[in-house]
Amino acid sequence: MQRIGFIVLPGFQVMSLAALSAFEFANKEMGEPVYDVRLLSETGGSIRSSIGVSVATKPLDDTNFDTLIVGGSAVIGSLTPGVIKFLRRALGRYRRVAATCTGAFILAEAGLLDGRRATTHWARARELQARFPKVKVEEDRIFIIDGPVWTSAGMTAGIDLALAMVEKDLGADVARAVAKKLVVYHRRAGGQSQFSALLELEPKSDRIQSALAYAKRNLDTPLTVGQLAEAAHLSPRQFSRAFRAETGQSPAKAVENLRIEAARLMMEHSRHTIDVIARQTGFADRDRMRRAFLRAFGQPPQVIRRNMRTEAAA
Repeated sequence: MQRIGFIVLPGFQVMSLAALSAFEFANKEMGEPVYDVRLLSETGGSIRSSIGVSVATKPLDDTNFDTLIVGGSAVIGSLTPGVIKFLRRALGRYRRVAATCTGAFILAEAGLLDGRRATTHWARARELQARFPKVKVEEDRIFIIDGPVWTSAGMTAGIDLALAMVEKDLGADVARAVAKKLVVYHRRAGGQSQFSALLELEPKSDRIQSALAYAKRNLDTPLTVGQLAEAAHLSPRQFSRAFRAETGQSPAKAVENLRIEAARLMMEHSRHTIDVIARQTGFADRDRMRRAFLRAFGQPPQVIRRNMRTEAAA
């Protein structure tokens, strides 16, 4: 049996506990208690969440754990000196040490992320990088595995991280069955973006939504403003004005973001060459796609794909 210790911080967010359901349903899928999950805190006892719900925890001690996870908290830099001291010895004692959401700040404070790649909630990523310059923060990732240290983005990304652990321990079939019971996708890969280009645009009218849906279906074509305007049943001038008013972006920039998102997914889920991906997502050639990736991520497609493969191998 694998014992999992989940460290609950003062002001923790209830959503962080959702990740534990992956281990619960893995036990049910296996028909035996594969995972023994325990809630921990510095001194034990009742710990109050950010919304006022409290949970009972056990104090940190010398219990052996296979995996140690630090949950996110609404209180950045929660005063947990005992937790920091405990974590500084963790890498030598446990097979995996992980953090969901802002729990990455606690790992960083303990020095566990120095020289390692890590992620956290997108809204806190730059703060994490500024406070801990030795950490290689990648703000647009669902989760990252760097050796024995795992970190995830915020909220539901903790479920993806836990499903990845189940897959690593028990195989893809079990993880897929658990995901199905949780009514989530079989986990999103770590390299997937925290953002959805369509959700970020948040179009308000049916006409602009129709134009974006048309664009997403036809990314491999040139997609002129005239074509998008026709899909929205507007004149090109009316369309451009309405599009910018509703989304805050030009049609060209929005189409580029849709193409970047599609290209990243293709790099993650296919073995197509960069040239083929560039053509199929409408960039026409690899140089244009490279420039778009540099604008969006500060890295060329080849580096992003290499990171994805390194993580998958890990």
